[in-house]
Amino acid sequence: MIDLFSDTQTRPTAAMRQAIAQAEVGDEQRFEDPTTNRLRERVCELLGVEDAVFLPSGTMCNEIAIAVHCRPGDEVIAEASSHIIHYEGGGPAALAGVMLRPVSAPPEGVPGTFDGAALQAAVRAESRYVPRSRLVAVEQTANTAGGRVWPLALLREVRDAARALGLASHVDGARLMNAVVASGVSARDQLAGFDSAWIDFSKGLGCPVGAALAGSRDFIREAWRLKQRWGGAMRQSGMLAAAALHALDHHVERLADDHANARLLAVALAELPGVRIDPATVQTNLVYFDVTGTGLSSDRVVAELGIRGVRMGAFGPDRIRAVTHLDVNREQVLRAADAMRDVISACKP
Repeated sequence: MIDLFSDTQTRPTAAMRQAIAQAEVGDEQRFEDPTTNRLRERVCELLGVEDAVFLPSGTMCNEIAIAVHCRPGDEVIAEASSHIIHYEGGGPAALAGVMLRPVSAPPEGVPGTFDGAALQAAVRAESRYVPRSRLVAVEQTANTAGGRVWPLALLREVRDAARALGLASHVDGARLMNAVVASGVSARDQLAGFDSAWIDFSKGLGCPVGAALAGSRDFIREAWRLKQRWGGAMRQSGMLAAAALHALDHHVERLADDHANARLLAVALAELPGVRIDPATVQTNLVYFDVTGTGLSSDRVVAELGIRGVRMGAFGPDRIRAVTHLDVNREQVLRAADAMRDVISACKP
């Protein structure tokens, strides 16, 4: 199976498994796991923050950050297609008791984002009748917008607007390192001035599990409390932290290969009858394409691809997502495009 469903499908490399097996461990909760402590220090240096906490997942990072920044009845402002609105099981409402306010006003040419003016327009005027605007969340990269990278100037504009409006600011860094590699702008520079952020290890970086939430010492002190309360406590987490350290050492620069393979796939798909995609919009490792012109539904196409040994995901009735990662090479990407060609030929109405 050529698995393009998600970059979460990556499996640890042999070298990563060796690092896991050799990890020095201790009790993380007592700050006695030396490997986890090294990872926390590494993340702080990478992101330019005071402290960090190692967590099982990026979704937990988002949920804890929201709960630390907000109080029940508060409102979080985020781009309308963002992960925290659509793909976290209603966690912000269930766990933190907060409202989510979608913003859909992307600057020209940068879908999946918004600017300072859009943020200001979304903030509620102070009144006992409405939720209190408390937090703005930015997703880097913007997943359902095709893995678009928030430009540095736009990040800073939203950050500065949030500060002027008295809001806290948070960065969902699910694919932060993809943005770093694609833009050439360091994570430290992208996150400067934001109140919290996290980095994922289990997507393009290829780890089996894990993410790190980062911010000020006071913020992370409260994050630890929620980690414990919500059952995310770990003990000898150094075995997982070792995988993350290995990934930061060996799997960051190679993200450029995933981006190149994504563009290669986009170019091949654009040549197929009935498929609509602009390869120029593919900036990172996410490839979204429209199959309306084939006369086939996205579910049908995905099912037929599966029969042919290729796994992708349907996002709506006519939209499909393919994600490149370290377990998919150039040859497999071209084979996936050939499978798509065969589906269109064999199944067209």
